[in-house]
Amino acid sequence: MEPAGAQTFNAPFPEGNPVLAGNPELTLCPPLARVHNRDMDSMSAQQRSQLMSKIKGKNTKPELLVRKLLHAAGYRYRLQGNIPRSTFEKILKDHPDAHLPGGKLPGRPDLVFSARHKVVFVNGCFWHLHDCPAGQHAPQTNAEFWEAKRTATRDRDLRSIVVLEDLGWQSLVLWECELRDQEVVLDRLSRFLGASAGSTAAPSKSV
Repeated sequence: MEPAGAQTFNAPFPEGNPVLAGNPELTLCPPLARVHNRDMDSMSAQQRSQLMSKIKGKNTKPELLVRKLLHAAGYRYRLQGNIPRSTFEKILKDHPDAHLPGGKLPGRPDLVFSARHKVVFVNGCFWHLHDCPAGQHAPQTNAEFWEAKRTATRDRDLRSIVVLEDLGWQSLVLWECELRDQEVVLDRLSRFLGASAGSTAAPSKSV
């Protein structure tokens, strides 16, 4: 999941975007399509802030890709931490001290499988500080601010997963750099979620 107001699948990185490379039908969103890495690092703080404000916070292309894979495989889900009222009430009954702002799960997972008590986070590598080259690429302008912001996002992600585990929910994190091989992604999802509705085939055991 992406932090509100400043996140994207399409942030340009020095090594290129591996997901775009593996999926030519996915293109850069207009605000970023004309921006190159050298331009990003030469921007003023104000210019960078204006650019980041144009980036979507949800329904990003990695999320849409994962949704498409899951739906085609027969899985059904809720979005952005939404849960049925009955699930909300049961969580509060079992965990009276649980904090569920807006009636949603902690961390607002991108995909929620209520009956399975499982959630999936689809994280952008840059914004969530993944250990891949894209995630470790740091802006040179206003570097301390962006390091603090991205570190806070990563720490919040970890806390959310711990809280979800305490509530009896399992989490799977998918990183944008891992989405190039859709067959592998679907295999991971199916092994995590179990068989989809109406499915009789066991998930593949391949890695």
